[in-house]
Order: sequence, then structure tokens, then C-alpha cells
Amino acid sequence: MTTRRSFLKTGALAVAGAALLPDNLFAAAPKRIERVGVQLYSVRDAMKADPAGTLKKIADAGYYHVEHANYIDRKFYGYTAKEFKKVLENLALKMPSGHTVMTAQHWDESKKDFTDAWKYTVDDAATMGQKYVISPWLDEKVRTDTDALKRFMEQFNKCGELCKKYAMKFGYHNHNFEISTKVGDITLYDYIIQNTDPDLVAQQIDIGNMLSTGGHALEFINKYPGRFESMHVKDEIKVPPHDGDDTESCILGTGIMPVKEIVKAGSKKGGTTLFIIEQESYQGKDPIDSVKIDLQTMKKWGY
Repeated sequence: MTTRRSFLKTGALAVAGAALLPDNLFAAAPKRIERVGVQLYSVRDAMKADPAGTLKKIADAGYYHVEHANYIDRKFYGYTAKEFKKVLENLALKMPSGHTVMTAQHWDESKKDFTDAWKYTVDDAATMGQKYVISPWLDEKVRTDTDALKRFMEQFNKCGELCKKYAMKFGYHNHNFEISTKVGDITLYDYIIQNTDPDLVAQQIDIGNMLSTGGHALEFINKYPGRFESMHVKDEIKVPPHDGDDTESCILGTGIMPVKEIVKAGSKKGGTTLFIIEQESYQGKDPIDSVKIDLQTMKKWGY
């Protein structure tokens, strides 16, 4: 039996030991911060006609975060990085991520380094304060050439190392061909996830894009927990087949997808902290009105 004396002695040693432990050992775990934003491709025509005015409407709709889909000749929607950052700041908007396609040609094998064009892309993203540089496409020639695909995945990881120097992360955004294209006995999407370093390459899962070719976001989230730091939040409706697709996006909660369940799974299991609303079709409604309703729906769901 433990005597009072031995109990006190053990307790004293425990207290003394605790005094030597790091101060932060018992600190609360850092709070998980989740952000909701909008992909500006959702309002692409308006952004083309009047970017500043459209961004004001986006801010007025209640958004605090946006994701770009227009970076050409070192300009975002016609603005330099510093200019565009100022436009956003004046509207209390931030841009944590953006889409710019990286190709195999952005790697210079003779120099064993990225081209200046891609380095500028990463540098300008850092100037904007982005956390993610996301490539939303994979060249058709790369998809079916196993050797080229392997080299390109190595390039993904190298880009992750480049982005890490700027306190950012490289990312990949899927469409539907990643599901229909097979690499051996797995999908191309499985291959991309399995052959990229999770510490260097984030996956931005587009839950709507994959649907038309039989991809189900919940299955991938359950299969690869923690791998989807960012999510394109969409709902889809069935439409007559066109361009190899038989669905189109719609206002959240009005389509055929279990969007609320997918978003919750992303938060709880997928590692998702950035939820980007994207709506590309509107069924006759105004795009800005549509993404405003989308945001209200996300808020009702607790985001």
C-alpha cells in the first residue's frame, strides 16, 4: 500500500518535474481557423468588365476572402500585384489562394530550376499575401504518359519547396478527367495524391467537377484523410450531356449533391480549412446574387 509519506514524496517529484517542462506543453492547442471565400471565376464576366466595382459587390455580399482565376503577364485582372493588393485592402478583402496553370515547360531541365516566368508567378503570389499557389489543370500529353507524369509529380514537389521559401504551399485543383483517366489500376487523381508530398503539395478538391465522371468527394476524403486543405464548394444539377459533362453547378443546397455533409467531412476529416465557393452556371439568375445566396447558405451551415 502507498503510505502518505511515499505519496507526498511522489507528488513532490512530479511537481518538480513539471517545473522543468516547457511552458507551452500545457498550452491550449492552436485554434483551427476556417475561412470561406469565393472563386472570382464565378463572376468572371463582371470581373472582366469592372473588376474594382465587382469586388465591391463581392465585399458587400459579405465575403472577406477571394480566390483569383486571372493572372496574365504578371497582372491580376489588369493590375500589378501591389496594385491589386491595394484594391483588395481598400475593400477589407484578402486573397489566400489563386489559380495559375503550371506546365512542364515551367521547369528548365538544363538549369535544373524553374523558369523566370514561374518564379515571377510565385513571387507575385507572395506579394499578394497568398497562402496557396494552385494549378488547376494537367496537360493532356502528361496525363497518359507515365514517365512524363512521374516527372511532373516531381515538379509538383519541387514547386512545393519553392513556395515554402515564401511561407506558401503549392496546390493542385481537380476537374473531372482525373477520375476518368486511369494510371494502371487507379485513377489519375489517386496517382496525383499518392505521388505528391503532403508537406509540400496541397490538394484543392473540387467536389462538383468530379461528379460527372463518377467521382465522389466523400470517398476521397475518407480514403485520404487530412489531404484536402482547400475545397471548392459546389452543388450540381443534371443537364443534357454537353462537352462530355452531364451536370452543371447551381446554388448550394438546391442540387443533387450532399454538399453540407461533404463540407462537414472536409472540416472534420479532410483537413480542410479553406472553403472556396464556386458557381459557374446560374440557371438564369444573376451571378453575384447567386454567390451571395451561396454564402448565406454556408453561414446557415455554420461556416
